[in-house]
Amino acid sequence: MAKKEHSPADNHKQPPAETQARMDAKAAEFIKEQRRKEMPPEALVTAITKGDRVALSRAITLIESTSEKHRAAAQKIIEGCLPHANASVRIGITGVPGVGKSTFIESFGKVLLDQGKKVAVLAVDPSSTVSGGSILGDKTRMEELVKEERAFIRPSASGSSLGGVAKKTRESIILCEAAGFDVILIETVGVGQSETAVHSMTDFFLLLKLAGAGDELQGIKRGIMEMADVIVINKADGENVKAAQQAKTEFKRALHLFPPKESGWTPKTATCSALKNEGISEIWNIVEEYIALTRENGFFEHERNEQNKFWLYQTIEEKLKTDFYKHPEVKKELPKLLKAIENNKTTPFAAAKKLFRLVQK
Repeated sequence: MAKKEHSPADNHKQPPAETQARMDAKAAEFIKEQRRKEMPPEALVTAITKGDRVALSRAITLIESTSEKHRAAAQKIIEGCLPHANASVRIGITGVPGVGKSTFIESFGKVLLDQGKKVAVLAVDPSSTVSGGSILGDKTRMEELVKEERAFIRPSASGSSLGGVAKKTRESIILCEAAGFDVILIETVGVGQSETAVHSMTDFFLLLKLAGAGDELQGIKRGIMEMADVIVINKADGENVKAAQQAKTEFKRALHLFPPKESGWTPKTATCSALKNEGISEIWNIVEEYIALTRENGFFEHERNEQNKFWLYQTIEEKLKTDFYKHPEVKKELPKLLKAIENNKTTPFAAAKKLFRLVQK
């Protein structure tokens, strides 16, 4: 019987299912092993400055870690990245849930990529006050942007921090800048008037609004409206175009009620449809106009210095709080005092005073 000739096509045949399963398991184990290997801080900094997104993700994970053993490494990474930072434009984007922040950021990000920019998105998801968990679904919602090589999307949980940002967002900005990203977009939880934290770490503050959702009435209130450099009415498409234009007019009137900004900038209003990519380029033009003005009049540099001062105060407060609860006497007395408050044997004020005295000793 003649021997069957070997065909080149045989080289491309799929391996048996069992062999394929073993190969997949080996590959998965290899990936896990690589992830388990800890890179020294210096190596991470070098990789970050070369634009390595994997190294950037690993470094952000380190600085977000609450583990004591990661703190020293995180500090070295931040210090190593600082000389390479501060060359980006930082934009804070906020708005109530459902306003279309993620869709807007994806459309906005693609406009920036078309102009040759590198874009980093630091998206913050709300954490559950019950379980402490967070969905972190921004990569799923920005399915087109996440595929781009010049884009980086990092979802983080807000945790217990106020202001709609994660505790380590400021440090993450520094790392993204060191990795060469030109524009950093910070998407906040959208918690209303407690957005001062994101305002304190960005150059430009963009507020997304909806027409016909009662937001026009909110326009006459202070707080978040005063912080906005531009108010954008999203979902201005279909039958909603007329309502969006009307809302734009109402917000423009409301902005005249506020005192002039220290930056010398007059806040603007705009409409867009993130879903249909309409009006997005015009919003970037507004940002560029703002940056040009504030760089010329010196406010841009002044504000960056103020941000660093705010960062100092925030770091001091965080350190004091952490050290307070780690104090051995506080650890010992706090459960007793909580029980005493529960049994109406002392007041929260008296208990706090006692704890402070123990620390001061």
